[in-house]
Amino acid sequence: MASEALLAEYEARRAKALAGGGADKYAKRTAKGILNARERIAKLVDAESFIESGLFGTSAVEPHLADETQTDGKIAGYARIGGRDVAVVVNDFTVKGASTSYTNGRKVGHMKRTATERGMPLVCLGESTGARLPDAMGGYGMGMLLGNDNTQFRRTRETPMVAAAFGPSFGSSTWMMCISDFAVMHKGATVAVSSPGLVSMALGQKVTAEELGGWRLHSDITGLVDQAVDTEEEVLEAVKKFLSYMPSHHNEAPPEAPVPAGSGAEMDKVFGILPESRTQVYDMKRIIRCVVDKDTMFELKSRFGKSAITTLARLGGKSVGIVANNPLHRGGALDADACRKIVDFLVMCDSFNIPIVLLVDTPGFQIGTEAEKAGAPGRIMNFMNAMTLLTVPHLSVIIRKSYGRAYVCMGGGRHSDDIAAWPSAEISFMSPEFATKIVHGVGFGEPGYEEKLKDIEKGADVWGLASVYATQAVIHPKDTRDYLMRMLEVYKLRITKGVGQHLMRTWPTSY
Repeated sequence: MASEALLAEYEARRAKALAGGGADKYAKRTAKGILNARERIAKLVDAESFIESGLFGTSAVEPHLADETQTDGKIAGYARIGGRDVAVVVNDFTVKGASTSYTNGRKVGHMKRTATERGMPLVCLGESTGARLPDAMGGYGMGMLLGNDNTQFRRTRETPMVAAAFGPSFGSSTWMMCISDFAVMHKGATVAVSSPGLVSMALGQKVTAEELGGWRLHSDITGLVDQAVDTEEEVLEAVKKFLSYMPSHHNEAPPEAPVPAGSGAEMDKVFGILPESRTQVYDMKRIIRCVVDKDTMFELKSRFGKSAITTLARLGGKSVGIVANNPLHRGGALDADACRKIVDFLVMCDSFNIPIVLLVDTPGFQIGTEAEKAGAPGRIMNFMNAMTLLTVPHLSVIIRKSYGRAYVCMGGGRHSDDIAAWPSAEISFMSPEFATKIVHGVGFGEPGYEEKLKDIEKGADVWGLASVYATQAVIHPKDTRDYLMRMLEVYKLRITKGVGQHLMRTWPTSY
């Protein structure tokens, strides 16, 4: 009888914990088309693969709230995504707004440690109100909440970390977005330090949630979000797709995938994408889509630093990171945001053993007062430093323009393992038009300009670069895909079985 009573108590406690904030709260969310925490888990992970950790956790600071704090507002555990083990933390907003507390902080810390020590990606799905009050108030509250080792956020990229934001995502949900390798945001979510209400009280400033931390702010201006999508299902699909390019941990090569039918079928047309005039813009993404495996582009930060393109993709079924200039925006001139975006991407790829391909067409770096105010010189040097610290295979293909210091940052000199160039490549210290004015004092439309321009342009074509072996190959554009796949085989990390040295694994994620 005693055993039966114990089991009955177990089942009752389990049912109560699984009920979260209660049927009424769940029903209201469902009526609004908002997924509940366990529904998000079910849609994210492989069927019947989730095993929970900490189901019976409740408030530790205020034990009398045990009946109101099922799972303490954060559901944690282990599952599989695409057949591979992951650690998962999903906030349950129906329980105290998934506010951060001592108990659920311990859960998150345990998941982070286990993922790192056992070589699993960590996925955090956020929706939260911030720190739990009054638990965090006073010395006792601060000592319990922020004074323990669970708040140590030292981030080494040993396992991929992914974060997603739904609805209000204040406090811990925002921190996770900032330190993750991939951050995806549901349009309509708010990612910010504090809520609009607290901002209003503290600063007397009226601000909407969208103004404070909406998807446009973080996609266009801060660059904290890698992707913003329309539906919750798209958020979860983005998480799964990102992880499909990643190894489970930093000491293995990324997984391979079958090569889709039709890959490379457009390579015979790729040179036609390039305009006749070097001053005419075009869409570099069209070239990328031709070169990589069909339908494998997975672009990051597409609305931030738009003069650069950073995208994961596959070549011959293998994960690659593509860094390319985007002539559609400022002619491909790199500004401070583009430099930061590229560095973030290089660090991630190198940390997780993903080879890098650079497709080059840039007139250099943005200049002027706005560039200086944005700290362009420091960003440029960070970019160059990151290139020198890469230990994964990295190849450059000069498509068209490659001018000035940007020539070096985009892989020129010895900043790439191998440099190829199209016959259309043009390399010089600066735009020939500007150089003509500086050297000869003659500008566009002035007498003798065309003659002096031709003089300046001599030697800027690809053959000057090839003659001094500063490019290892001049290739026909249609051969670019095959060339890159072959050279990635040549430069693969055989001795370490595809694993780099990870010299940048502690580089800060949000700076």
